[in-house]
Formats: sequence, structure tokens, C-alpha cells
Amino acid sequence: MLIKTKDKIIVNGVSFFYGRNQVLDNIHASFAEGAITAITGPSGQGKSTLLGLFNCMWDEIPGARCTGTIRIRLGDMWVSPLKKDIPMPLLRRKVAMIFQEPNPLPMSIAGNMAFPLKLAGVRDKSFIEEKVQKALAQAFLWEEVKDRLEKSALDLSGGQKQRLCIARALVLEPEVLLCDEPTSSLDKKAAGIIEDFLVSLKAKCTLLVVSHYMDQMRRIADKVMLLQDQGLSQI
Repeated sequence: MLIKTKDKIIVNGVSFFYGRNQVLDNIHASFAEGAITAITGPSGQGKSTLLGLFNCMWDEIPGARCTGTIRIRLGDMWVSPLKKDIPMPLLRRKVAMIFQEPNPLPMSIAGNMAFPLKLAGVRDKSFIEEKVQKALAQAFLWEEVKDRLEKSALDLSGGQKQRLCIARALVLEPEVLLCDEPTSSLDKKAAGIIEDFLVSLKAKCTLLVVSHYMDQMRRIADKVMLLQDQGLSQI
């Protein structure tokens, strides 16, 4: 089916429950392609839960259930992750997620970057090296780490670790990047570098960013949405 809309994600009537506890109620929203949408709201309102719906991060949580419809345009086709009409490994390559705390693997910088490619079945060493360098350059990290690629990723600074994790997600060229408070654990300088990095990605993918910082949202977001009292609205 050919697509005539600029929407990348469309959410209709989505409600989410952990057992008997309802977290989201009848959410309707659309998220534009090639844009940054910031999602804010008080703590405990379900912002991270909402983000995780788009790549089914909740799928194996006992008692969790989701109703309504979510459609994501990947390539020139709409897919519906709630209907499981796309394999989960493929969905999570195309709809990648970055967490609040950076989570580099306990291995080298190069090993971290190559891991998703090898997991996807890529074996061509020169191709892997090319993709790794490109993704690290996108993350403004290549010049900082190019001479210590075999050193442990755990020795990087907090900001470098977060950029590494974003670069690791980018190495498989996702179409959507979900960012759950990606700068909350960083100092102002490191947060600024991440903000610039996220803005630079708009030409390549669609970004949904959870943030508590209104000044940050004004700097980087094309649209800001408030999640409060189980509902989502534009502000």
C-alpha cells in the first residue's frame, strides 16, 4: 500500500494496563516523519510506558495488556506492532530505543558497535568497520575514540557512553528512534552535545523524546505533547 501521509506513527484509542492498573486511557496521537516530538508530564504518568509501546517493550511483562491500534510506517508499508504482523527482531531494529541510563555492553567500543550487526547476521568485516565508523561519526564520537576502539566501553565518560549507545542503535539504520530521557543523567555540556546530535538525526529518522526539561524541548522539539491523567495532548 502506497503512503500519502507524512505521519510516521498513528495511535488510535490506545489504553494500557498493568494487571488492573490502567496507565494510559484512550490515547489518540500522530507523530510526524522526520521530526522530533517531545513527550513531557509529571513523573509516574506513563511516559516511558507509552514510548515502549512502539517497539513492544512491554510484551513479556506478566499481566500487561494494550488495546487500540498503533500503526507505524516502515518503508512504504504500514505495520501494526500490536497485531504482531512484523517479527519482533525486525521491529526493534527499525524502531530503536535509547534509555535514560546508558547501557554499554562490558566489551570494547568496537565490540559494542559491531554487536547489533553480528546479531543481524552480518559477517563482512570491512562492511562492519565501515558501518561502525559511520555511526560513530554521526554521534560526534569517532574523533574521540578512533584510537582506542579496542578499549573497554565502560571506561568512557557518561556523555560518551550515551552517544555510543545511540550510535549502536543507529548502526542498523532505524527509521524511528525512541529516547527515554537521554540527557537526564548528564552534565550541561554533555547534554548539549546529545541535543545537537538528536537534532542532526531528523533528516534520517523520526524521533520521540521523553524529557522533563522545558528549555530542552523548546530547543530541539518540533512538537511537544503532555502526558497527564492517563491522556496525551499537544501543548
